[in-house]
Amino acid sequence: MHKRVLIIDDEPSIREALSGILEDEGFAAFAAESAEKGIEMIEEENIDLVLLDIWLGDNMDGMTALDRILERYGLPVIMISGHGTIETAVQATRRGAFDFIEKPLSYDKIILAVTNGLRLSRLELENRLLRESRPGTVELIGESAAMQTLKRQIAMVAPTDAWVLIRGEHGTGKELVAQTIHSLSRSAGQPMVEVNCAAIPEELIESELFGHEKGSFTGAHASRQGRFDQADGGILFLDEIGDMSLKTQAKILRILQEQKFERVGGSRTIKVSVRVLAATNKNLEKEIEDGTFRADLFWRLNVVPIVVPPLRERLDDIPLLVDSIMQHQAGRGLAAKSFSECALTAMMGHSWPGNVRELRNFIERLAIMCREDRITGEQVGLFLPPPARTQAGGPGGGQAPCYAGVDFKEAKRLFEREYLQQKLLENDNNISRTAEMVGLERSHLHKKLKSLDIIQ
Repeated sequence: MHKRVLIIDDEPSIREALSGILEDEGFAAFAAESAEKGIEMIEEENIDLVLLDIWLGDNMDGMTALDRILERYGLPVIMISGHGTIETAVQATRRGAFDFIEKPLSYDKIILAVTNGLRLSRLELENRLLRESRPGTVELIGESAAMQTLKRQIAMVAPTDAWVLIRGEHGTGKELVAQTIHSLSRSAGQPMVEVNCAAIPEELIESELFGHEKGSFTGAHASRQGRFDQADGGILFLDEIGDMSLKTQAKILRILQEQKFERVGGSRTIKVSVRVLAATNKNLEKEIEDGTFRADLFWRLNVVPIVVPPLRERLDDIPLLVDSIMQHQAGRGLAAKSFSECALTAMMGHSWPGNVRELRNFIERLAIMCREDRITGEQVGLFLPPPARTQAGGPGGGQAPCYAGVDFKEAKRLFEREYLQQKLLENDNNISRTAEMVGLERSHLHKKLKSLDIIQ
């Protein structure tokens, strides 16, 4: 997409000459003969950089226009003047001008200044967006059949301009899928602009997405670009799209269809070119039936649907996930731990309703609470919730504990612990009813539970 450069100068010959230079270099050139008309054009044409004459023969001089443009739009501004002095140049740069060029204008100086100004502006935007984004590596971990299918789908859709609707439960890694698509796309060199639709108050989401004009609502002390502005020419990721109000959904739909919008409190139409990735954990078809999600918005977003599998459908990936998460935790200063075969087996027996997010938190908990360098199956069992400690095939629908590498005495202890935990679960942790079920005196059972560290 061509970068848009605005020339504000009251001399027609200068405007014409600069327009020709810029267009020869592949820029989109716009020109205005006054500061007032230039500021109107900034709002209308989504300008990227301004070439501004200091000496303007109208009501607003170049320095005043510089202050206005920087305050309201934050654009890089290059000052030009036929009567330049060192004092004037210093004053302009102190007030925020990116560069100062004297007339007669040099072709090479103009192009170099414009190129550098645009590069700096882009770097500032990227840095800000990177600071706002959450840390994490763009890597999908897993070799299960479900993950292989997911990776193939991503590889097919990422290089295209197609919009993608990413669906999956909480904690499955929908944002990571979006980041992977971005890293493999043609927009990989630009930041992916992310919006968490569930985290923004309904009354502010329009301002967040579309931007606003100064004074358009209480607290709008300056004009501000929205996320659609920032994503122009790149990717916009709308996370938790199902949490938008119907009013905002209607506005989003129009913008997605037309790729143009007005800022809150503004009347100028801004045109953009944005690829949209959206994500949700909700059943949007059910939301449509309930009248809380627009069917037309669903069909507009659902060009290529991608479903992220829950962890319970790819339990074979747990060893790889554990290794990756543990390496990440070690990089944050936690002691590196290894996991025994029994520990991994026990973890593969958990249904993980919180998915990879729950697994990550669980591993961090083990790394902090277990002093040993190697995590055992018994330690995993201590920290997993009771319903998750069993697998199909064992007592009460569960599998017996892992007995690899243990002697008879330890195996007997593991079995007793697993068996009694299951019986307690069946009796809602009522010790008296459990004692009656297993044929032990209540006092005897209580002592046994304490010796097995099931109760304190």
